[in-house]
Amino acid sequence: MKRILVLVASFALSLVASLSLAQNDLSVGTWKLNVAKSQYTGTPAPKSETRTLVAQGNGYKVTYEGIAADGSRIAYSFTTYLDGKDSPISGRGPFGADTVAVKRVDAYTMTGIVKKAGKEIRTTTTVVSKDGKVTTQTVKGINEQGQPISYTMVWEKQ
Repeated sequence: MKRILVLVASFALSLVASLSLAQNDLSVGTWKLNVAKSQYTGTPAPKSETRTLVAQGNGYKVTYEGIAADGSRIAYSFTTYLDGKDSPISGRGPFGADTVAVKRVDAYTMTGIVKKAGKEIRTTTTVVSKDGKVTTQTVKGINEQGQPISYTMVWEKQ
């Protein structure tokens, strides 16, 4: 009986700790792209974009929605466990990407490798500010024609 109580208490404590971590994770939430503060080279800026991160296990469900520069719809998502392993992208990923591999560097920083048909097409570094109000994504890679692109996206928490 004592052993069961210890197991139940351990489970309850780990559940509370994981919920607390998700609540304190500065990346979780809805983020709106500030197009005016963002910089794009080799590709046009979208008209608007929203990024939503929802805690899911040891990672996130990430959803992007918006309007591209040409007026087409931006709509894709993926689930990552921040382990550096490829995760499939649902919808039409940026530049036709079909997988992304994300790793957590520290409490404020993540890196990602975006691939199309197994080939790396883009790298991303995402940094959330210490106050949790702004996230900056620095992206380098190639577009669908194989030309170099780079951009810095500034996201503001909603």
